[in-house]
Amino acid sequence: MTPKEFTRRRKQLMEMMGEKSVAILPAAPVRIRNRDVEYDYRQDSDFYYMTGFAEPESVAVLVPGRAHGEYILFCRENDKEMEIWNGPRAGQEGAVSQYGADDSFPIEDIDDILPGLLEDKERVFYTMGANPDFDQQLIGWVNRLRKQARAGIHTPGEFVSLDHHLHEMRLFKSSAEINAMRRAAAISVNAHRRAMQVCRPGMKEYQIEAELLHTFMMEGAPSSAYASIVGGGVNGCVLHYVENRAVLKNGDLLLIDAGAEYDCYAADISRTFPVNGKYSRAQRSLYELVLEAQHAAIEQVKPGNHWNDPHEAAVKVLTKGMVSLGLLKGSVNKLIEKETYKQFYMHRTGHWLGMDVHDVGDYKVADEWRLLEPGMTLTVEPGIYVAGGNDNVAKKWWNIGIRIEDDVLVTKEGCEVLTDGVPKQPEDIEALMASG
Repeated sequence: MTPKEFTRRRKQLMEMMGEKSVAILPAAPVRIRNRDVEYDYRQDSDFYYMTGFAEPESVAVLVPGRAHGEYILFCRENDKEMEIWNGPRAGQEGAVSQYGADDSFPIEDIDDILPGLLEDKERVFYTMGANPDFDQQLIGWVNRLRKQARAGIHTPGEFVSLDHHLHEMRLFKSSAEINAMRRAAAISVNAHRRAMQVCRPGMKEYQIEAELLHTFMMEGAPSSAYASIVGGGVNGCVLHYVENRAVLKNGDLLLIDAGAEYDCYAADISRTFPVNGKYSRAQRSLYELVLEAQHAAIEQVKPGNHWNDPHEAAVKVLTKGMVSLGLLKGSVNKLIEKETYKQFYMHRTGHWLGMDVHDVGDYKVADEWRLLEPGMTLTVEPGIYVAGGNDNVAKKWWNIGIRIEDDVLVTKEGCEVLTDGVPKQPEDIEALMASG
C-alpha cells in the first residue's frame, strides 16, 4: 500500500466523524508465547488499515479540524540500545516522514497529552471491548477531565463504536487492496498446486503443511493468514482440524484449507484430493456433488443478489445430490426446510474476506440479507463431511470429508474468482498429481 492509500482512508473516516470528534485506535498488544518468548507480532487490522504502521506500543488519534494536524501517532522513541536487540524503530521523525503523521509523540507521554486532545470534544470514536487494558486507560482519561468540569473543561458526552464506520469502509476493497488480495491468492494457488504434486502415502500431514509454508515464504508472503488445516481421511471431517500430525494413508482423501497473508491481506483456499493421486468411485461421487454445488453458488455472486443467495444455491444442490446418493431420504424441500442436510453440511457457504480471513462487515442490514456490491470479497466453500461410525449411511461413504473453497471478488459485471488457478476438476487434479 502506498502512503496515499492510508491518507485517503483517514480522510474518509474523518469526514464521516465530523467536527468536535476524536477517533482513537490502539495497536495490537504483544503476546507472550512462553516465559520470555513472544508470539510473532501481527498488527491489529483496524489500526494497520488506517496507518500502515506495524510497530507495537503505538496509538493513532484522529482529530478532524485540529489546527496543528489531524493525525497524531504515539509510538516508541528511537532507542539505540533496544534497537540493537530488536531492530530499528520509526521513532517520532519516522512516524511523520515515513507514515504520514502530522504530529508524533513518545508513547510514554500519552497520559499527559491525550486527555488534552479529548477536551472540548463531543464524541469519541473507539472500539470498546477489544483491548480491555486500553479501555481502562481511556476511561481514566475521561474521568480525569470530568473532575475538571468546574474549571470549564468540557468532557465528551458520547462514545461511538468505531467499528460501525471503519468496518463498513473495510468491506469495500479499493484497487490497491484488490491488487494485494490478488497477490495473496496467486501465492496461495502455487502453494496448493505444490502440495498436490508432492503428496504421497506415508507422508505426515505437517510435511504437506511445510510445503505450503515454504511456497508462501519463497514467493513473498512471510506468514499464513490463519492456521493451516491439513487433514487426511477422517481428519478431513473435523472442520477446524489443525493438529496436522497424522500419517497420510493410501486410499484416503486429503483436505487442505490454507492461505497466505500478503501485506496484511488474506487468501483462503480449500481443496480435497486423493493421497494416492486417484479418486475412488465413492470419493469422486461426493466430490463432484460438492463441485456442482460450488459452481451453483459462484453463479449467484453478482451485484444485486443478496448475501445468502450463494448459500441457498449450494444447499439445494447438495441436498438433492445427497438424496440421489442415498445419504438422505425424503423430499428435498422438506429436508432443506428442516435443515436435515446439516448432519453432513453444517457450516455456511462463505464469509467476507480481506485483512482478516473471516473479515469484518455486516451480513445483514435492518434484519435483511445484505445485497452484494462491487468491491466486496468473499469465499465460496461448500462441503460434505461423513465421519466414520455413522450406521445410517453405507460404509463406502465413511471418513470422506470434502471442501472446495475459492476467493471471489464481486465486480460490476458479476464476479471474478481470484483463486481459480488451483485445479478442482477431478481429472485435472489427478493429472497434476501425476506430473509431480
